[in-house]
Amino acid sequence: MRKSILFLNLLVVLGLVAACGPAPTPEVVKETVVVEKEVVVTKEVEKVVEKVVEVTPTVAPVAPGAALPRNETLYFNGFQWGSVVCWNPYNPNCNCAMAIADGGNNASARVTMFETPYMYNFLDGKVYPLLADGDYAWNADMTEITFKLKKAAHWSDGTPVTADDVAYTYASHLKYSTTNGAAYKDYIETIEAKDPQTVVVKAKLDANGKAVNPLVVAGYLSNIYVVQKAWTQTLEARANGDATKFKEDVAEDVVYSGPYHKFFADDTKVVLVRDDNYWGQDASMWGKLPPPKYLAHTIFKDNAAGSVALAKGEVDVSQQFNSNIQLLWLNYGLPISTYLPDAPYMIAASLPTAYFNLKSYGLDNVAVRKAIAMAVDYDTIIANAMTNQSPTFKQVPRSIMNPTAGEQALYDHDAVKDLQWVGNDVEGAKKLLDDAGIKDTDGDGWRELNGKKLSYKALCPNGWSDWQAAIEIVAAAGQKIGIDITTEFPEWSVYQTVFTDAKVNNYDIFMVWSNGDGPTNPWGRARQLMSSEFAGTSGNWNGNWGGYVNPRVDEILKLIPGETDPAKLKEYYTELTKIYLTDVPSFSLMYRPQLFHTVNETVWTNFPHEGDGTTPPVPPMDLINGYSIAGLYNLTLVNP
Repeated sequence: MRKSILFLNLLVVLGLVAACGPAPTPEVVKETVVVEKEVVVTKEVEKVVEKVVEVTPTVAPVAPGAALPRNETLYFNGFQWGSVVCWNPYNPNCNCAMAIADGGNNASARVTMFETPYMYNFLDGKVYPLLADGDYAWNADMTEITFKLKKAAHWSDGTPVTADDVAYTYASHLKYSTTNGAAYKDYIETIEAKDPQTVVVKAKLDANGKAVNPLVVAGYLSNIYVVQKAWTQTLEARANGDATKFKEDVAEDVVYSGPYHKFFADDTKVVLVRDDNYWGQDASMWGKLPPPKYLAHTIFKDNAAGSVALAKGEVDVSQQFNSNIQLLWLNYGLPISTYLPDAPYMIAASLPTAYFNLKSYGLDNVAVRKAIAMAVDYDTIIANAMTNQSPTFKQVPRSIMNPTAGEQALYDHDAVKDLQWVGNDVEGAKKLLDDAGIKDTDGDGWRELNGKKLSYKALCPNGWSDWQAAIEIVAAAGQKIGIDITTEFPEWSVYQTVFTDAKVNNYDIFMVWSNGDGPTNPWGRARQLMSSEFAGTSGNWNGNWGGYVNPRVDEILKLIPGETDPAKLKEYYTELTKIYLTDVPSFSLMYRPQLFHTVNETVWTNFPHEGDGTTPPVPPMDLINGYSIAGLYNLTLVNP
């Protein structure tokens, strides 16, 4: 615990809470509890390691929906916005944030309920085995990856995790055209079970017999869940072969391998409960169970409500933007801290980005796009919207790279400096529009293109206060240069269904996150920002939501993964940066942590922080993403 816990006058604490806003009123939920007797079924599995796993039901000391014991519960905020839709690991639209988050855009899959073969750690750029046993190995030609599975790993029904499960998962993604299937079908040919414990991942090959993209092939191992083959077949039978039904099944009966599973979920909160039979307590993995019995997430209406709960000690781990976070310990002495002790308090790795919908009138004109981007006051976004929890674009000039030293070294800064802008260049933006002949011709204060007024809506999810403040500043920039931009803030449950579907997307300017640090980045981020493979698609959680198409970008994206010459890679990344800053299909509004990581040590302590001495270092990914889940096992109670 880095900051001492002080006994504060209750009036001071209440004053802080009142200043932040009203606290949410607890809701009492009455539930009928059905106790089922579990029958242990022994079945013979051919050639599988002979090991008997005794399955006993996890005993729940409280009824679902009732108050949870505080010293057994780790509370979160900032992940779950709106009610859970489903628990189906084949569906990225479940809105089940505490349990499901995998895919090509996730540097670190969430591994609370479902698990991946490996866990990525962005602090050292390495992967560590989870379901896998030891490191994976490429063959000499780098066309196949082989890895083993831990003999101890088993599913929640007691059956072992096998190579057949890994293979059948990928085959199902392809068969039912899931988002993950679409993301990997061009890069992975097959995944095969060599024997019950051995997995072989075969890359798709180009005309020269080389892997099309070894980066993506390796990234699959830490990005995509393994789903039980037997349960998948149950799901298939229930869907009767219908791909839509397969993906939209609620999956309340899903079998899982992780340390937690569903305990309760409604429109007020989501609670996972520990599986006391979790295989990870074996000496080959963690050697023990994670200390929290429950992982709970109250569904707050907005960031302000979540910040109040954090200040009151009702949230232990905060993955949301908390305005002026440092005041909570500097002014009020609260036992609250961030991964870094000083500004920017977090490790910036992501670039929240405003996308232009290139189907909207006028936004297919690069002069309009660049003028809007040039006029935005980014310093105000960082100072006010982010309360300095981000480096500025003066400190880290814009490109397609995040601020980490490794990525910044991958392009030629001098070669693109004339294309970079720091923002608030209203006069420069006006001149750009004037020179393009885009002027106010009828005297109403708004510019027209070919006689039609330029008028747009800018959107981001409601309750995401830092994004909302940023979008308001984008709208203000439009006003200053004669382009009418107004803001709207739909609920996330609606927002996510629109921007991911090119057929229905009528948003003009809209915010989406970017890939942070990960095993395939910055290539993965460049692909996300500009690859035409995603343009015009539905169910698109992969990228290029504005519909930008550039054949040269696609060509470079194909060249990078197989390139090993550092000088050539720098040349490619410099060219991609030039294209992005010239065409401006989207523009980043700030640098942002991959995940916000703020903790309250009133109840739990020993959270990850800079210099905490952990080896390997536990990344600030909120104890549930990738290798950060290692930090969950380090937690102790302040008052045992």
